[in-house]
Amino acid sequence: MSELRRDPFGSDADALSARLAAPSRAAPKSPNEALQPEPVPPPPPRSQAVRHPLVVFLNFALTVVIVAMVAVGAAFFLGKMQFERRGSLDQAGSITIEPGKGLTAIADQLQKDGFINSKWLFVAGVWLSSEENGLKAGEYLIPARASMREIMDTIVSGKGILYSITVPEGLTSQQVADRVNADPVLVGDPVDPPAEGSVLPETYKFTRGDTRQNLVVRMQRERDRVLADIWKRKAPDLPLASVDQLVILASIVEKETALADERSRVAAVFINRLRLNMKLQSDPTVIYGLFGGKGKPQDYSISKNDLDSNTPYNTYVISGLPPGPIGNPGRASLEAVANPSRTRELFFVADGTGGHVFAETYEEHLRNVARWRQVSGQTGPAAADQPADPAASSGNPPPPPTPPPKPVKPAQ
Repeated sequence: MSELRRDPFGSDADALSARLAAPSRAAPKSPNEALQPEPVPPPPPRSQAVRHPLVVFLNFALTVVIVAMVAVGAAFFLGKMQFERRGSLDQAGSITIEPGKGLTAIADQLQKDGFINSKWLFVAGVWLSSEENGLKAGEYLIPARASMREIMDTIVSGKGILYSITVPEGLTSQQVADRVNADPVLVGDPVDPPAEGSVLPETYKFTRGDTRQNLVVRMQRERDRVLADIWKRKAPDLPLASVDQLVILASIVEKETALADERSRVAAVFINRLRLNMKLQSDPTVIYGLFGGKGKPQDYSISKNDLDSNTPYNTYVISGLPPGPIGNPGRASLEAVANPSRTRELFFVADGTGGHVFAETYEEHLRNVARWRQVSGQTGPAAADQPADPAASSGNPPPPPTPPPKPVKPAQ
Protein backbone atom coordinates (compact mmCIF):
# COMPACT_ATOMS: atom_id res chain seq x y z
CA MET A 1 0.00 0.00 0.00
CA SER A 2 2.94 2.30 0.70
CA GLU A 3 4.19 1.54 -2.74
CA LEU A 4 0.82 2.53 -4.21
CA ARG A 5 0.94 5.93 -2.40
CA ARG A 6 4.43 6.97 -3.27
CA ASP A 7 2.87 9.51 -5.58
CA PRO A 8 1.07 12.10 -3.45
CA PHE A 9 -1.08 12.88 -6.41
CA GLY A 10 -2.36 9.30 -6.89
CA SER A 11 -5.94 8.95 -8.09
CA ASP A 12 -8.94 7.67 -6.12
CA ALA A 13 -9.07 4.72 -8.44
CA ASP A 14 -5.64 3.62 -7.39
CA ALA A 15 -6.58 3.87 -3.70
CA LEU A 16 -9.74 1.95 -4.25
CA SER A 17 -7.89 -0.78 -6.08
CA ALA A 18 -5.44 -1.13 -3.23
CA ARG A 19 -8.21 -1.37 -0.68
CA LEU A 20 -9.93 -4.03 -2.69
CA ALA A 21 -6.71 -6.00 -2.98
CA ALA A 22 -6.01 -6.03 0.80
CA PRO A 23 -6.28 -9.67 2.05
CA SER A 24 -7.64 -8.80 5.53
CA ARG A 25 -10.61 -6.88 4.40
CA ALA A 26 -13.85 -8.53 3.39
CA ALA A 27 -14.94 -7.92 -0.11
CA PRO A 28 -17.12 -4.80 -0.24
CA LYS A 29 -20.56 -5.15 -1.62
CA SER A 30 -20.59 -1.74 -3.24
CA PRO A 31 -18.17 1.05 -4.15
CA ASN A 32 -19.49 3.15 -1.24
CA GLU A 33 -18.77 0.39 1.25
CA ALA A 34 -15.24 0.12 -0.09
CA LEU A 35 -14.67 3.79 0.66
CA GLN A 36 -15.83 3.51 4.33
CA PRO A 37 -13.03 3.53 7.02
CA GLU A 38 -11.88 0.19 8.33
CA PRO A 39 -12.99 -0.46 11.94
CA VAL A 40 -10.31 -0.40 14.68
CA PRO A 41 -9.70 -3.75 16.33
CA PRO A 42 -10.53 -3.96 20.10
CA PRO A 43 -7.66 -3.79 22.68
CA PRO A 44 -6.17 -7.04 23.77
CA PRO A 45 -7.69 -8.55 26.91
CA ARG A 46 -5.96 -7.60 30.26
CA SER A 47 -3.44 -10.11 31.50
CA GLN A 48 -4.54 -12.21 34.43
CA ALA A 49 -1.06 -11.73 36.03
CA VAL A 50 -1.59 -7.97 36.30
CA ARG A 51 -4.75 -8.48 38.30
CA HIS A 52 -2.99 -10.85 40.76
CA PRO A 53 -3.23 -9.55 44.41
CA LEU A 54 0.52 -9.86 44.92
CA VAL A 55 1.22 -7.65 41.93
CA VAL A 56 -1.31 -5.12 43.16
CA PHE A 57 0.32 -5.08 46.63
CA LEU A 58 3.80 -4.68 45.20
CA ASN A 59 2.66 -1.80 43.03
CA PHE A 60 1.12 -0.14 46.09
CA ALA A 61 4.24 -0.72 48.19
CA LEU A 62 6.46 0.72 45.48
CA THR A 63 4.26 3.79 45.28
CA VAL A 64 4.44 4.25 49.07
CA VAL A 65 8.25 3.91 49.04
CA ILE A 66 8.61 6.47 46.28
CA VAL A 67 6.33 8.93 48.05
CA ALA A 68 8.18 8.36 51.36
CA MET A 69 11.55 8.92 49.70
CA VAL A 70 10.34 12.16 48.22
CA ALA A 71 8.98 13.22 51.61
CA VAL A 72 12.21 12.31 53.41
CA GLY A 73 14.28 14.13 50.82
CA ALA A 74 12.12 17.21 51.16
CA ALA A 75 12.31 17.03 54.98
CA PHE A 76 16.10 16.58 54.86
CA PHE A 77 16.47 19.56 52.55
CA LEU A 78 14.27 21.77 54.72
CA GLY A 79 15.98 20.55 57.92
CA LYS A 80 19.43 21.24 56.46
CA MET A 81 18.32 24.75 55.57
CA GLN A 82 17.09 25.32 59.13
CA PHE A 83 20.26 23.78 60.63
CA GLU A 84 22.45 26.16 58.64
CA ARG A 85 20.14 29.16 58.90
CA ARG A 86 21.32 32.15 60.94
CA GLY A 87 20.08 32.14 64.50
CA SER A 88 17.73 34.62 66.11
CA LEU A 89 19.96 35.63 69.06
CA ASP A 90 21.04 39.20 68.42
CA GLN A 91 23.99 39.26 70.83
CA ALA A 92 26.88 36.97 71.66
CA GLY A 93 26.71 34.79 74.74
CA SER A 94 28.63 32.08 76.53
CA ILE A 95 27.67 28.57 77.49
CA THR A 96 29.44 26.15 79.82
CA ILE A 97 29.17 22.47 79.00
CA GLU A 98 29.99 20.25 81.93
CA PRO A 99 32.01 17.05 81.41
CA GLY A 100 29.87 13.98 80.80
CA LYS A 101 26.91 15.79 79.24
CA GLY A 102 25.30 13.97 76.32
CA LEU A 103 23.97 15.33 73.04
CA THR A 104 20.34 15.60 74.17
CA ALA A 105 21.29 17.39 77.40
CA ILE A 106 23.52 19.82 75.50
CA ALA A 107 20.75 20.54 72.99
CA ASP A 108 18.28 21.11 75.83
CA GLN A 109 20.69 23.56 77.48
CA LEU A 110 21.21 25.42 74.20
CA GLN A 111 17.46 25.75 73.71
CA LYS A 112 16.86 26.95 77.28
CA ASP A 113 19.59 29.59 76.90
CA GLY A 114 18.03 30.80 73.65
CA PHE A 115 20.84 29.83 71.29
CA ILE A 116 18.65 27.44 69.24
CA ASN A 117 14.92 27.16 68.53
CA SER A 118 14.59 23.37 68.34
CA LYS A 119 16.67 20.96 70.32
CA TRP A 120 15.51 17.99 68.26
CA LEU A 121 16.56 19.66 65.04
CA PHE A 122 19.96 20.29 66.62
CA VAL A 123 20.17 16.66 67.76
CA ALA A 124 19.27 15.46 64.26
CA GLY A 125 21.79 17.79 62.63
CA VAL A 126 24.60 16.70 64.94
CA TRP A 127 23.70 13.05 64.47
CA LEU A 128 23.58 13.33 60.67
CA SER A 129 26.95 15.11 60.80
CA SER A 130 28.36 12.14 62.77
CA GLU A 131 29.54 14.50 65.53
CA GLU A 132 27.46 13.15 68.43
CA ASN A 133 30.67 11.91 70.10
CA GLY A 134 32.74 14.95 69.16
CA LEU A 135 31.10 17.52 71.45
CA LYS A 136 33.59 18.64 74.10
CA ALA A 137 33.14 20.05 77.58
CA GLY A 138 34.21 23.61 78.20
CA GLU A 139 33.08 27.22 78.14
CA TYR A 140 32.32 28.56 74.69
CA LEU A 141 31.52 31.96 73.21
CA ILE A 142 28.55 31.72 70.84
CA PRO A 143 28.56 34.60 68.32
CA ALA A 144 25.40 36.60 67.67
CA ARG A 145 23.13 35.12 64.98
CA ALA A 146 25.14 31.87 64.99
CA SER A 147 23.52 28.98 63.13
CA MET A 148 23.11 25.53 64.65
CA ARG A 149 25.94 24.26 62.47
CA GLU A 150 28.25 27.05 63.69
CA ILE A 151 27.32 26.25 67.29
CA MET A 152 28.03 22.55 66.69
CA ASP A 153 31.39 23.35 65.05
CA THR A 154 32.35 25.61 67.97
CA ILE A 155 31.65 22.92 70.55
CA VAL A 156 33.31 20.20 68.48
CA SER A 157 36.46 22.33 68.05
CA GLY A 158 37.01 22.45 71.83
CA LYS A 159 38.30 26.04 71.48
CA GLY A 160 36.67 27.53 74.52
CA ILE A 161 36.91 31.01 75.99
CA LEU A 162 40.51 31.75 76.93
CA TYR A 163 41.47 33.39 80.20
CA SER A 164 44.96 34.51 81.12
CA ILE A 165 47.19 34.98 84.12
CA THR A 166 50.38 37.03 84.00
CA VAL A 167 53.46 36.21 86.04
CA PRO A 168 55.75 39.28 86.05
CA GLU A 169 59.51 38.80 85.94
CA GLY A 170 61.16 38.59 89.34
CA LEU A 171 58.21 37.36 91.40
CA THR A 172 59.08 34.80 94.02
CA SER A 173 57.48 31.38 93.82
CA GLN A 174 55.38 32.23 96.88
CA GLN A 175 54.01 35.27 95.05
CA VAL A 176 53.35 33.16 91.94
CA ALA A 177 51.42 30.62 93.98
CA ASP A 178 49.40 33.41 95.60
CA ARG A 179 48.36 34.68 92.16
CA VAL A 180 47.41 31.25 90.91
CA ASN A 181 45.41 30.44 94.06
CA ALA A 182 43.55 33.75 93.89
CA ASP A 183 42.38 33.27 90.29
CA PRO A 184 38.59 32.72 90.31
CA VAL A 185 38.42 30.71 87.06
CA LEU A 186 41.00 28.05 87.86
CA VAL A 187 39.77 25.04 89.81
CA GLY A 188 41.35 22.53 92.15
CA ASP A 189 43.07 22.71 95.50
CA PRO A 190 45.41 25.60 96.28
CA VAL A 191 48.97 24.93 95.15
CA ASP A 192 52.06 25.08 97.31
CA PRO A 193 54.87 27.37 96.17
CA PRO A 194 56.98 25.59 93.56
CA ALA A 195 60.75 25.55 93.85
CA GLU A 196 62.22 29.04 93.69
CA GLY A 197 63.23 29.97 90.16
CA SER A 198 61.46 26.98 88.60
CA VAL A 199 58.69 28.82 86.71
CA LEU A 200 58.98 31.08 83.68
CA PRO A 201 57.41 34.54 84.07
CA GLU A 202 55.01 35.00 81.18
CA THR A 203 51.33 35.34 80.31
CA TYR A 204 49.58 31.96 80.29
CA LYS A 205 46.27 31.19 78.60
CA PHE A 206 43.80 28.67 79.99
CA THR A 207 40.15 27.71 79.76
CA ARG A 208 37.53 27.34 82.45
CA GLY A 209 37.99 24.02 84.19
CA ASP A 210 41.80 24.03 84.05
CA THR A 211 43.37 23.25 87.41
CA ARG A 212 45.84 25.34 89.35
CA GLN A 213 48.27 22.46 89.58
CA ASN A 214 48.25 21.91 85.82
CA LEU A 215 48.96 25.58 85.19
CA VAL A 216 51.96 25.58 87.55
CA VAL A 217 53.27 22.45 85.82
CA ARG A 218 52.98 24.27 82.48
CA MET A 219 54.98 27.18 83.88
CA GLN A 220 57.72 24.82 85.03
CA ARG A 221 57.84 22.92 81.75
CA GLU A 222 58.09 26.15 79.81
CA ARG A 223 60.96 27.32 81.99
CA ASP A 224 62.79 24.02 81.48
CA ARG A 225 62.32 24.25 77.72
CA VAL A 226 63.56 27.85 77.51
CA LEU A 227 66.44 27.26 79.92
CA ALA A 228 67.68 24.20 78.03
CA ASP A 229 67.82 26.21 74.82
CA ILE A 230 69.62 29.14 76.46
CA TRP A 231 72.14 26.87 78.18
CA LYS A 232 73.11 25.37 74.81
CA ARG A 233 73.88 28.85 73.48
CA LYS A 234 75.73 30.26 76.49
CA ALA A 235 79.18 31.82 76.25
CA PRO A 236 81.86 29.15 76.72
CA ASP A 237 83.93 31.03 79.33
CA LEU A 238 81.32 31.71 82.01
CA PRO A 239 82.36 31.08 85.64
CA LEU A 240 79.13 29.11 86.16
CA ALA A 241 79.37 25.41 86.92
CA SER A 242 75.75 24.45 86.22
CA VAL A 243 72.45 25.56 84.79
CA ASP A 244 71.22 26.09 88.35
CA GLN A 245 73.92 28.70 88.94
CA LEU A 246 72.81 30.48 85.76
CA VAL A 247 69.27 30.68 87.16
CA ILE A 248 70.56 32.00 90.51
CA LEU A 249 72.55 34.79 88.91
CA ALA A 250 69.73 35.61 86.47
CA SER A 251 67.35 36.04 89.42
CA ILE A 252 69.74 38.62 90.90
CA VAL A 253 70.05 40.46 87.58
CA GLU A 254 66.26 40.46 87.31
CA LYS A 255 65.93 42.21 90.65
CA GLU A 256 68.72 44.73 89.99
CA THR A 257 67.37 46.34 86.82
CA ALA A 258 64.13 46.53 84.88
CA LEU A 259 65.72 48.11 81.80
CA ALA A 260 66.15 45.75 78.88
CA ASP A 261 69.28 47.44 77.56
CA GLU A 262 71.01 47.17 80.96
CA ARG A 263 70.53 43.50 81.72
CA SER A 264 73.53 42.14 79.83
CA ARG A 265 75.71 44.91 81.27
CA VAL A 266 74.59 44.26 84.86
CA ALA A 267 75.16 40.57 84.25
CA ALA A 268 78.68 41.38 83.05
CA VAL A 269 79.46 43.20 86.31
CA PHE A 270 78.51 40.15 88.36
CA ILE A 271 80.33 37.77 86.01
CA ASN A 272 83.48 39.90 86.28
CA ARG A 273 83.21 39.90 90.08
CA LEU A 274 82.80 36.13 90.16
CA ARG A 275 85.95 35.78 88.05
CA LEU A 276 87.87 37.95 90.54
CA ASN A 277 86.37 36.23 93.61
CA MET A 278 84.78 39.51 94.66
CA LYS A 279 81.61 39.54 96.71
CA LEU A 280 78.56 40.33 94.58
CA GLN A 281 77.15 42.76 97.23
CA SER A 282 73.62 42.89 95.82
CA ASP A 283 70.84 44.46 97.87
CA PRO A 284 68.08 42.12 96.57
CA THR A 285 69.93 39.15 98.05
CA VAL A 286 69.88 40.87 101.44
CA ILE A 287 66.12 41.40 101.16
CA TYR A 288 65.48 37.78 100.19
CA GLY A 289 67.60 36.57 103.09
CA LEU A 290 65.48 38.64 105.47
CA PHE A 291 61.97 38.04 104.11
CA GLY A 292 62.24 35.01 101.84
CA GLY A 293 59.54 34.38 99.29
CA LYS A 294 57.05 36.73 100.94
CA GLY A 295 58.98 39.73 99.67
CA LYS A 296 59.91 42.98 101.36
CA PRO A 297 57.07 44.87 103.07
CA GLN A 298 56.08 47.93 101.09
CA ASP A 299 57.09 50.47 103.73
CA TYR A 300 60.35 48.79 104.72
CA SER A 301 63.72 50.50 104.05
CA ILE A 302 66.94 48.55 104.05
CA SER A 303 69.45 49.55 106.72
CA LYS A 304 73.16 49.23 107.38
CA ASN A 305 72.40 46.50 109.89
CA ASP A 306 70.54 44.61 107.19
CA LEU A 307 73.62 44.68 104.97
CA ASP A 308 75.51 42.98 107.79
CA SER A 309 72.81 40.38 108.46
CA ASN A 310 74.16 36.87 108.60
CA THR A 311 71.90 34.98 106.20
CA PRO A 312 72.90 32.40 103.55
CA TYR A 313 71.66 34.79 100.85
CA ASN A 314 73.41 37.99 101.92
CA THR A 315 76.05 38.53 99.23
CA TYR A 316 77.60 41.29 101.33
CA VAL A 317 78.61 38.53 103.74
CA ILE A 318 79.01 35.38 101.69
CA SER A 319 81.33 34.87 98.75
CA GLY A 320 80.10 33.78 95.38
CA LEU A 321 76.48 32.99 94.59
CA PRO A 322 73.73 32.46 97.18
CA PRO A 323 72.45 28.89 97.66
CA GLY A 324 69.41 29.39 95.42
CA PRO A 325 67.47 31.86 93.27
CA ILE A 326 65.87 34.88 94.90
CA GLY A 327 62.96 34.93 92.45
CA ASN A 328 61.89 33.70 89.04
CA PRO A 329 63.95 35.34 86.30
CA GLY A 330 62.45 36.03 82.91
CA ARG A 331 63.73 34.94 79.53
CA ALA A 332 65.65 38.20 78.96
CA SER A 333 67.60 37.95 82.22
CA LEU A 334 68.47 34.30 81.54
CA GLU A 335 69.74 35.32 78.11
CA ALA A 336 71.74 38.22 79.61
CA VAL A 337 73.57 35.97 82.05
CA ALA A 338 74.22 33.32 79.40
CA ASN A 339 75.71 35.92 77.06
CA PRO A 340 76.73 39.00 79.06
CA SER A 341 78.33 42.12 77.67
CA ARG A 342 82.10 42.02 77.17
CA THR A 343 83.22 44.73 79.58
CA ARG A 344 85.74 45.30 82.43
CA GLU A 345 83.11 47.00 84.59
CA LEU A 346 82.94 45.98 88.27
CA PHE A 347 80.55 48.60 89.72
CA PHE A 348 77.22 50.25 89.01
CA VAL A 349 75.05 52.68 90.89
CA ALA A 350 71.60 54.18 90.33
CA ASP A 351 71.58 57.35 88.25
CA GLY A 352 68.38 58.76 89.73
CA THR A 353 66.33 58.26 86.56
CA GLY A 354 65.62 54.55 86.82
CA GLY A 355 68.85 53.47 85.17
CA HIS A 356 72.46 52.98 86.29
CA VAL A 357 75.92 54.30 85.62
CA PHE A 358 78.78 51.81 85.40
CA ALA A 359 82.45 52.00 86.31
CA GLU A 360 85.57 49.90 85.87
CA THR A 361 87.53 51.39 88.78
CA TYR A 362 86.65 52.03 92.38
CA GLU A 363 87.63 55.72 92.13
CA GLU A 364 85.29 56.27 89.19
CA HIS A 365 82.59 54.43 91.07
CA LEU A 366 82.94 56.71 94.10
CA ARG A 367 82.38 59.73 91.88
CA ASN A 368 79.24 58.09 90.49
CA VAL A 369 78.03 57.38 94.02
CA ALA A 370 78.54 61.03 94.98
CA ARG A 371 76.51 62.18 91.99
CA TRP A 372 73.76 59.70 92.81
CA ARG A 373 73.56 61.02 96.39
CA GLN A 374 73.25 64.56 95.10
CA VAL A 375 70.40 63.56 92.82
CA SER A 376 68.61 61.40 95.39
CA GLY A 377 69.32 63.66 98.38
CA GLN A 378 70.34 60.61 100.43
CA THR A 379 73.20 60.33 102.83
CA GLY A 380 72.30 56.94 104.20
CA PRO A 381 71.57 53.57 102.63
CA ALA A 382 70.09 53.50 99.14
CA ALA A 383 66.34 53.53 98.96
CA ALA A 384 65.18 49.93 98.99
CA ASP A 385 62.60 50.57 96.29
CA GLN A 386 65.34 51.63 93.85
CA PRO A 387 67.66 49.12 92.19
CA ALA A 388 70.78 49.37 94.30
CA ASP A 389 74.24 48.64 93.01
CA PRO A 390 76.73 46.17 94.43
CA ALA A 391 79.26 47.82 96.72
CA ALA A 392 77.48 51.18 96.72
CA SER A 393 74.13 50.90 98.43
CA SER A 394 75.32 51.82 101.93
CA GLY A 395 76.05 55.33 103.08
CA ASN A 396 79.75 54.60 103.36
CA PRO A 397 80.87 52.50 100.41
CA PRO A 398 83.18 49.67 101.42
CA PRO A 399 86.86 49.91 100.64
CA PRO A 400 88.13 48.48 97.38
CA PRO A 401 87.98 44.69 97.45
CA THR A 402 91.26 42.91 97.80
CA PRO A 403 91.86 40.88 94.64
CA PRO A 404 93.05 37.30 94.88
CA PRO A 405 96.79 36.63 94.59
CA LYS A 406 96.44 35.74 90.93
CA PRO A 407 93.38 37.55 89.66
CA VAL A 408 91.73 36.39 86.51
CA LYS A 409 91.87 39.07 83.87
CA PRO A 410 88.38 40.55 83.35
CA ALA A 411 86.76 39.89 80.00
CA GLN A 412 87.57 42.36 77.28
